[in-house]
Amino acid sequence: MAAYLSSSRNFAARSAEKIFTPLRQHRKKVLGLGAILLIGVVGVPVLRSHTTTADTATEVSAEVLSVETLTAEAVDSYDVTRTYTGEIVALRASDLGFERGGELISVLVQEGDVVSVGMPLAQLDISNLQTQRQQLEAERARAVAQLTELETGPRIEDIATAEANVREIEQQLVLQGIQLSRREYLYAEGAVSKESLDEFAYGEEVLQARLDQANSSLQELRNGTRREQILAQQAAVKQLDAAIADLDVTIGKSTLRSPFAGIVSARQIDEGTVVGAGQSIVRVVENLAPEARVGMPVDVASELQVGDIQMVNLGANLYTATVTALLPEVDPETRTQVVVLQLEEATVSQISPGQTVRVDMTETIASRGIWLPTAALTQDVRGLWSAYVLLPTNEDDTVYEVQPQTVEILHQEENRTLVRGTVQQGDRIVSSGIHRLTPGQQVQPI
Repeated sequence: MAAYLSSSRNFAARSAEKIFTPLRQHRKKVLGLGAILLIGVVGVPVLRSHTTTADTATEVSAEVLSVETLTAEAVDSYDVTRTYTGEIVALRASDLGFERGGELISVLVQEGDVVSVGMPLAQLDISNLQTQRQQLEAERARAVAQLTELETGPRIEDIATAEANVREIEQQLVLQGIQLSRREYLYAEGAVSKESLDEFAYGEEVLQARLDQANSSLQELRNGTRREQILAQQAAVKQLDAAIADLDVTIGKSTLRSPFAGIVSARQIDEGTVVGAGQSIVRVVENLAPEARVGMPVDVASELQVGDIQMVNLGANLYTATVTALLPEVDPETRTQVVVLQLEEATVSQISPGQTVRVDMTETIASRGIWLPTAALTQDVRGLWSAYVLLPTNEDDTVYEVQPQTVEILHQEENRTLVRGTVQQGDRIVSSGIHRLTPGQQVQPI
């Protein structure tokens, strides 16, 4: 290829020499003839003829253009930077409301406030709930007192009273027995009637029954409280505890709290409004470690790995982000795969969800070529491009001729273009002003 190009250049130089040499000789003949005619007709001195020849030489020198040049240097690869766009998304955003209805008595935050986890945001009226809780606490106190009495058992005084009652009935029963014996004797003597004897006999049986009852009560006091009674009373206390706990949950849910750290983006209802269950009061957007989601072609996304560090452009600012996920699904319309990048927490106050972000990905492409200024290229016939190469002339080492060399554009950037073709490394290329040149024109490099 190099031999071919060298041969082509020599052939072009010889052709140019054949074309321009007769022209130069013809120009000299014409100038000489003109000088003779001027001397013969006008009688101008020979000195005037020498002056005209010097002016002509100056005119010929003025036709040699001065051009800026560069030396072609070949490269084996070039970098292509492609930009992919996405947006900042919040990890969580919630419209917060109460689980129950009621009167809204206070909203504790304003739009734009930064809130932490568990921070109170709004409150409902809980006066009726507090009254119910006081009532349940009183019932629980009574139930606990009864349970304590059952667990402690009967007092000594109660047992002593029961024992005294048993002794009293026993004495009455002894007296009744004596009186019954006497009535039986009198009845045998015919002093009393059968009816009077029956009354005393019945009275003895009643006293015996009372004695049995008193002994049973005394034994019950001595045995203590039954286990079943204690368990039943304990269950009653637990039931009241559960009712109080349920009421406490309701009271706690009457205060709306932030489920995560974030920023209040909207305050939708003011104080004094009776709200329903689930009605939105405020909207909170998470502000910790925002994410950027960027769609990339599958082949580009496959080059990334979780944990890679990427730079994210947001407006005029540049931020550091970490690749946290490569979503497996491919968008059927754009044929792109979503790459999730997590920004640093320090950027929370500087960015907002919904902002557009850009990620620049640089790819190195192996391809041999030569970088030329875009101004050094001119469009040739049939849609081709060419650059002017300086070829030395035989007359002067400082004067060159320009010849176009066809090139193929591989890649173009802002003000330079990567090309390949008949231009070789080390060639001197006209870098600007090529619109003034024609093939074979003589130039002088600056």
